[in-house]
Amino acid sequence: MDLLTTYRRTVTDFADRAGEVGPDRWDAATPCADWDVRTLLNHVVGEERWSVPLFGGASLAEVGDRFSGDLLGDDPAGSARDAAEQACRAVSEPGVLDRTVELSAGPTPGREYLYQLLAEHLVHGWDLAVAIGVEPRLDPAGVDECARWFAEHTSMYRDSGLTAPDVPVPPGASAQDRLVAAFGRDPGWRPGS
Repeated sequence: MDLLTTYRRTVTDFADRAGEVGPDRWDAATPCADWDVRTLLNHVVGEERWSVPLFGGASLAEVGDRFSGDLLGDDPAGSARDAAEQACRAVSEPGVLDRTVELSAGPTPGREYLYQLLAEHLVHGWDLAVAIGVEPRLDPAGVDECARWFAEHTSMYRDSGLTAPDVPVPPGASAQDRLVAAFGRDPGWRPGS
């Protein structure tokens, strides 16, 4: 599995999904408590915007607060496409996975940061899909790779409060359902539930 290719595909899939949000769905509830669709999209766009200077070697202090507040403006889907394109370009430089990036948790290998971003796009891509009422189909290779990575990091994420406890799923649940459940989502969640 090529991590960079899978990451780029999940970023593009998320931006495409943002283009499917109808004008009456921006304030719709999502599986993320206290986040509507616009807030969720702004969060992911913010992650993409941050990734560009961080992969480029900038420190948190150098980035500062330039990605605070509303990053979507009057064209949320267009902003999502632009952020996705920039994020994909940022990981196209040779050796990007071998770099160390500065995160709030401290110096982090580029490969580890990319796994975190892969998880963000997959899980929040699922959140966005179910919130706007479309079929939440995630990239199968991304789901498998993310599940392998998260299995090694689950306790750290749970202990730090970054993810909710996992949701039980029935035997024979799909890999996608097992992944979103591992990140504390009910695979059966739908608006109003």
